[in-house]
Amino acid sequence: MPKLDIIHNAVKNALIKDGWVITDDPYIIQYRRTTLYADLGAERPIGAERDGQKLVIEVKSFVGASKIQDLKEALGQYDIYRYLLEETAPDRKLYLAVGAIIYKSFFNQDVIQLILHKHQLPLIVVDTETEQITQWIN
Repeated sequence: MPKLDIIHNAVKNALIKDGWVITDDPYIIQYRRTTLYADLGAERPIGAERDGQKLVIEVKSFVGASKIQDLKEALGQYDIYRYLLEETAPDRKLYLAVGAIIYKSFFNQDVIQLILHKHQLPLIVVDTETEQITQWIN
């Protein structure tokens, strides 16, 4: 299994605080003879806000030497997971979770906003210190 991202537990705790039930850690994506591991699976109980929703969350901290390279890798991984989830779990929505600091310092740049908009990348922004979700971007 892959190594956990450094903000994995902060994202997991933020989702729990926000009322999500963590169903999978990791979330296993099985397609024919291929097995991949997304970071988390989560569901919102019926009756709550966003009732009945099911998510798969890939957590990324963007701590590599090149943030652009980290983004390229995250987008490629996101696409692969999305294509496989469309086949295996079409009721689940895939999100990329990032820390609030990297969101403010990197994701707010014009070129990154353009890429995110064109790619239609859903994000969960998490304050990793307080373990709180600060923003859902669909």
